[in-house]
Amino acid sequence: MDPLSVTASIIAVLQLSGKVLDYLNHVKGASKDRAQCEIETSNLYSLLVNLRSLSVQNGPLDQFKHALEALQAKMTDGGRLKKAGEALMWKFRKEEVAIILAQMERLKGLVGVALEMDHFRLLQAIKDDTTFLRAQVPVIQSGIDAVRQQHNSAKHRLLLAWTSASDYPAQQSDIIKRREQGTGQWFIDAPEVSRWLNEPNATLFCPGIPGAGKTMIAAIAINHLLHTKQHSTHGVAYVYCNYKAQEEQDVCTMLTAILKQLVLGRPSAIEHIDRLHQKHANRGTKPSLDEITNALREVLAHYPYVCVVIDALDECQNVTRHQFLATLRDLQARRDVRLMVTARFIPDIEDAFRAALKLEVRASREDVKRFIAGQTYRLPTCIQRSAALQDMVQEKILNAVDGMFLLACLHVDLLLDKQTIKAVKTSLAKLTKGAAALDVAYTEAVQRIEGQLKGHCEQAKRVLSWITFAKRPLTTTEICCALAVESEETEIDPDNVLDSEDIVSVCAGLVVVDQESGLIRLVHYTTQEFFERTGSAWVPDSQLHIARTCLTYLCFDAFQSGGCTDDKEYEKRLQEHQFLDYAAKYWGEHARAVEDDVAVQVSTFLNSTSLLCAVQVLRVPIYKIRGYSKDYPTTTPLHELAHFGLATIAGQLASAVSGLLVSVVNARNSHGDTPLLMAATQGHRQAVDTLLDNEADVNAKGGYYGNVLQAASAGGHEAVVKLLLDKGADGADVDAHGGAYGNALQAASAGGHEAMAKLLIDKGADVDARGGQHGNALQVASAGGHEAMVKLLLDKGADVNAQGGPYGNALRAASARGHEAVVKLLLEKGANASVEMC
Repeated sequence: MDPLSVTASIIAVLQLSGKVLDYLNHVKGASKDRAQCEIETSNLYSLLVNLRSLSVQNGPLDQFKHALEALQAKMTDGGRLKKAGEALMWKFRKEEVAIILAQMERLKGLVGVALEMDHFRLLQAIKDDTTFLRAQVPVIQSGIDAVRQQHNSAKHRLLLAWTSASDYPAQQSDIIKRREQGTGQWFIDAPEVSRWLNEPNATLFCPGIPGAGKTMIAAIAINHLLHTKQHSTHGVAYVYCNYKAQEEQDVCTMLTAILKQLVLGRPSAIEHIDRLHQKHANRGTKPSLDEITNALREVLAHYPYVCVVIDALDECQNVTRHQFLATLRDLQARRDVRLMVTARFIPDIEDAFRAALKLEVRASREDVKRFIAGQTYRLPTCIQRSAALQDMVQEKILNAVDGMFLLACLHVDLLLDKQTIKAVKTSLAKLTKGAAALDVAYTEAVQRIEGQLKGHCEQAKRVLSWITFAKRPLTTTEICCALAVESEETEIDPDNVLDSEDIVSVCAGLVVVDQESGLIRLVHYTTQEFFERTGSAWVPDSQLHIARTCLTYLCFDAFQSGGCTDDKEYEKRLQEHQFLDYAAKYWGEHARAVEDDVAVQVSTFLNSTSLLCAVQVLRVPIYKIRGYSKDYPTTTPLHELAHFGLATIAGQLASAVSGLLVSVVNARNSHGDTPLLMAATQGHRQAVDTLLDNEADVNAKGGYYGNVLQAASAGGHEAVVKLLLDKGADGADVDAHGGAYGNALQAASAGGHEAMAKLLIDKGADVDARGGQHGNALQVASAGGHEAMVKLLLDKGADVNAQGGPYGNALRAASARGHEAVVKLLLEKGANASVEMC
């Protein structure tokens, strides 16, 4: 029965029941059977009122209807009540009432059973639904868990990316792929390595001559650590120092790279990064060295011990190296950190590791033999077919390399174009050894390049000059774009873009591509040194070509709209124009080397609308918070010339605005920086001199450092500081307050710049002057572990117990940072230990 019929049936029965009840309530002359009948009918009415979902054809409701219709007919004389005023009379005999009541009782029972059946079906349906839902709960929970996990993973990746942009694991992958099977096992089996791995806080120093294979040994050690059985419990982190990335590889960058790797190994430790992110991300600021160090200490506590491998420490800048080592030793003093370092034989590095375990890296004969055997497939057919010639190749190269793995690589490459046995033997007879062997090998490689077709030779020269003189490592995409730039054109022609494999193939084995990172580089640091010495003679216009390429690229039509208005547009621009990042950040450094030759092109660029595009790329923050792409200062052409130290062009610009000279030279950008302050910050002495000669205010305040003298002092730019102080009556105020460090002496002390500090003190700087974020010069020097600077300040009369600053006093600062030698020196000079403990 359809729902409408069911409803109609129930309504009809209810209406009949109501009429019967009305009769029973008003009838006269009835016996007590009437009361019983009224009760039963009333009960039935209540039952029907509550019934809404049960009705089938010829079922209990239909039967109720028929019975009530018959009852109504009897009571109302054919269905019509008597006229108003006539008394209702009881018309039933006792037997009839009994039969009606019995029938109603029976029908009530049937309705009750039907209702029970309906309830049963309802309960069964509920049970079935509940069973289904119960079965689906794990699936739903799994889905919720998956969504939560995706959210957490996305947040995890975001935090790690915010922490560090360095990708040393990609480098590790690239390096270990080039390992010849079985090489380097001697290092893993060495007793010194065993001691390093098993002694708490052990340090292993692994020096080696250039080309000995130190980087490969570091990669083999890292690979061993990552795949050892204990890797699940101990932490592993590593840094590959790179001479091409010295500006980017500062102390904070390397420490955050270590922090990132350790958190990757312990996802539960992400909370320590999250706290830094919450504090700095929305402000667009970077964590300080102290904050990073503290976070590292907290993450180290998640491991029983941690192994840290630092490769090519000698390729770091001196100041960076000293500060990095001081921080690592501070971490070792508090946690079980086992440190391994590779470097060339450099006296101050050797002194720093005099107390460490030592294992020299040299190319073993067995490793060289394995390498040569593994390269046989690349050698000419005449060698591959002759076992005797293969033995000769092995023996001659083995005798020539003298512990220098790189030399073995170069000597193998030397044989690649030797097609006859005689040519092979002649080349082998000329192999050199000793300190000059690398230069000879590189010279022979250059000769092979010059022996190619003219087009290939020119292409190789451009590639090698770009890689040699680039200010940071280039990707294959970047160098392909750079090589495709044509003068007088306003965009890159896609048909003019080279394939990266063709670029490598013409460079005689001197260039390699790291597949994981996409970087193209010279085969070794010594290759860089060779071309820096000889490149100017070999490709005399290298710097001019690079500068013009960058300037031409920046003036492309695509950049004439200026800066991007939002993050999405900015990121799309960088993705579509992959050479833009390099050109915008380094055009000025290349132009400075050939300033006179590019002055006209620089002026054209500075007066174009594309200048704002370049400034945006140069100065947007590295941390990507919402709206980060718009967080860069307004600028003027003179600000940009000062930043890059283009003194000659800056002087020409000043001469051109002689009527507005003072206002132009002392103009501020939106960060409060004047051109003079920017030139001093970067250490450009000639540009500083030019600006001062053109009425720049030497004592102008503003910017992060507060004044020009403090900016130069913070950067360790001694020549600039001397120039600023020597400007006679108009010289810089040596005790000028303000800025992050409070004064110039504190700024110099923070960086451990002793000669500069002495110069400032000799010019009258107050050795105990207070202010800034660090309290006083002695405290900031003590916190940095600069022992010689601390001694200088004390010798010049600094108060050893001076109070103030974040640590309270110098002794507390040195103690908190774990600088034992400085603590000892301060105590010897009268530092009050009881004050330190308060």
